[in-house]
Amino acid sequence: MKLTIHSTTKVVTLNGVGARIWEGESASGIKVHCYIIRVAIDEEETRLEEFERELQEQESPSAEIEAIPLRMIL
Repeated sequence: MKLTIHSTTKVVTLNGVGARIWEGESASGIKVHCYIIRVAIDEEETRLEEFERELQEQESPSAEIEAIPLRMIL
């Protein structure tokens, strides 16, 4: 499965851990949202600063994502 996702400004707490919500869609067009706790890259990656800049880019969440409570227990 392949997903295309983008970071949103929405952050929730899942079982005491902060997670940013990313939203997007699958290759076949099914809408998804992901709760991302951590993003890591290869230690030997030479473009770390570029990656960190891109990681700071965030969009406003959709209405569906905005409606998710700030604290969730799963």
